[in-house]
Amino acid sequence: MKAINRAVYSICLIFCFYTIPAFPVEGEKSMTMTLKSPDFAHQGEIPKQYTCDGEDVSPALTWSDIPQVAKSLVLIVDDPDAPDPAAPKMTWVHWVLYNIPPAAAGLPQGITPSDLPPDTLQGKNDWKRTGYGGPCPPKGRHRYFHKLYALDIELPDLHWPDKAQLEKAMEGHIIDQTELIGTYQRQ
Repeated sequence: MKAINRAVYSICLIFCFYTIPAFPVEGEKSMTMTLKSPDFAHQGEIPKQYTCDGEDVSPALTWSDIPQVAKSLVLIVDDPDAPDPAAPKMTWVHWVLYNIPPAAAGLPQGITPSDLPPDTLQGKNDWKRTGYGGPCPPKGRHRYFHKLYALDIELPDLHWPDKAQLEKAMEGHIIDQTELIGTYQRQ
């Protein structure tokens, strides 16, 4: 009888192991969304036209696989290598957008405030202004993280928040996230 009970127990364990779906550990974020740019590859060089050495316009961005339950999207572009990648001292924020509608599929190259998707709000970058500010590293090759977050709420008007204020408002509401990294070094 003990042998039968052990066999049944073993079968149950194997069945449960292979049929119970895997869920992320609490606090862990699955990254199913995708974020791409037709203007540069992930981990690739950001072309000069999107930097302070060029036209300083935003690159085109596209995203997909947004969770159906998402109520809004947030885009933050920052550089964790400031001022020198060999001895970084701060993260420099280049662009802050929030309440992007989940139905939006991306942003066109060189987007202006008047062309942002409806209801999209802007935050302040580290130049203390709204809008895109392209790469302009003082020294070395820097990484530029384009981070897209899906939220389970639409945020209130935060009146041009900086990155820290926006991240505080996002706490507990991120349901998915992804990132695209580009690099740039001035000649």
